[in-house]
Amino acid sequence: MMSPTAFPLARGRQLLASLALVAIVAHLPAADTPKSWAVATADTIMQRNAGTGRGTLGGWTYWKGYALYGFEMLWRSTGDPRYRDFMQRQVDPFIDEQGNLKGVHFGWLDNTMLGNIVVALYEQTHDERYRTAATQIRRYFDRHPRNSDGGFWHADQLPGEMWIDGVFMGQMFLIRYGQSIGDREYCYAEAARQITTFARHARKGDTGLFYHAWAENPETATVWPRRTVKWADPKTGLSPEVWSEGLGWYALVVAETLATLPADHPQRAEIVAIFRDLAAGLKRTQDPKSGCWFQVVDKGDQPGNWTDNSGSAMFTYAIRRGIDLNLLDEKEYGPVAARGYRGVVANAKINADGLVDIYSACDGVCVQASYADYVNYRQKVNAKEAVAGFLWATAIAERPALEAARKP
Repeated sequence: MMSPTAFPLARGRQLLASLALVAIVAHLPAADTPKSWAVATADTIMQRNAGTGRGTLGGWTYWKGYALYGFEMLWRSTGDPRYRDFMQRQVDPFIDEQGNLKGVHFGWLDNTMLGNIVVALYEQTHDERYRTAATQIRRYFDRHPRNSDGGFWHADQLPGEMWIDGVFMGQMFLIRYGQSIGDREYCYAEAARQITTFARHARKGDTGLFYHAWAENPETATVWPRRTVKWADPKTGLSPEVWSEGLGWYALVVAETLATLPADHPQRAEIVAIFRDLAAGLKRTQDPKSGCWFQVVDKGDQPGNWTDNSGSAMFTYAIRRGIDLNLLDEKEYGPVAARGYRGVVANAKINADGLVDIYSACDGVCVQASYADYVNYRQKVNAKEAVAGFLWATAIAERPALEAARKP
């Protein structure tokens, strides 16, 4: 997905971004501020995954793919080969000499996300093993179950359920596979279909925001024993709330799809409108005090709600990405992204071992049945999605400074 000239910025806009970063850093406490939060975070992830075991990134996992995408961004900004080498070391154990996947099981859209990095490694090395492995992942989509309108189920064992998380997981792979390996027409059309289909089902009125999930048949006996989707409204099939991290997945994949989708694609205008409405909704719901967004995004004034660093990092990235792609106005949205960055890094600390710890986030939240379930979900230091999202947000915010410091 990312070419060597990805994230293009005109000279004047790059200067503005650099000045914005200087202003942001000037507001941070000097004692606990690394020169680059992105570099410090990547170095932390590498230290926590330095051994032969699975470390904090796990095996073949979506969060590994999510984190390694941040490593790719950082590698392109800095030129430091450590980041590309780390990506390769994390993926190679799952691919044999012929390019066959080893110990990889599908059934969940989540398990396709790491395929994005397989394609990245093919782009960088032209090693046919990576093309072969990526093609095996691509073929999985031909048999993944769908609803009557073509929307992917989140998983084989979740009949009829579309989760916002899965729109991100599957389409992050497909758009990159289509761009760099093949089946471009199918991949782009499928990505556009999943994004727009979910939008039609899960849009929350005219807010620009989207609910966490939708079930086609919330009270139909589709499996044995009889199963009711507990989180779904029996009439609409919708989950109850707009969850921060879930909406963040959607913001990311819509931005990345628009970075790739051709200008003449028949659904591009619809997706641009979705993205701009979402950005406007995020601008309205940003907490003016912290610069972050709430766990239940549009209910910041309700009891028990709190600002979620994972979703906030995602929104910060998506808004900055939209500005860089000329989809959003710098004057209007630059301050939103800057406040988001400032808020996100305020929830990071350098611990006694010199490693980055990320606070104010949850780990592995599935679709919940009520507002109380979302806001009372247990928080965890260094929740895996929050760490990866933090890397994305800091990598894009700090990119102009990292590029300027890059050694020739």
